[in-house]
Amino acid sequence: MGDAPPPPRPTYSPGSARPRLNRPVRERYPQIRPTSGYGDPRVRHTGPGPGAGTEQEPERSARLNARLALVLTVVVGQLWGLTVTVNAWMQGHTGTAWWGAGFLILSFLVVLGLWFLDPKDR
Repeated sequence: MGDAPPPPRPTYSPGSARPRLNRPVRERYPQIRPTSGYGDPRVRHTGPGPGAGTEQEPERSARLNARLALVLTVVVGQLWGLTVTVNAWMQGHTGTAWWGAGFLILSFLVVLGLWFLDPKDR
């Protein structure tokens, strides 16, 4: 297991009309200098366009906010139900634990129904 010689370099084929760019370089983008972004004349628009951040469909936004509030309420209820169910199971109250598991399944189905309610919002 001696030191093997390094593999040969791949053949280089120039692809630019500017001769100074037709050379093998170690950098990935040699024509873009580290000051690109603020000093590069090719960068004209640095941020979002006009009207960015404003809601184009307020009704859709209201629907999504209402659905989000309902889903978050159900998730908090699921966490509470999981806590109660695990406590009941650990204390040996299996009947209460099965009712709690049913509540968790039902609340999951409610969230799944809300997800299927409007598929174009996904």
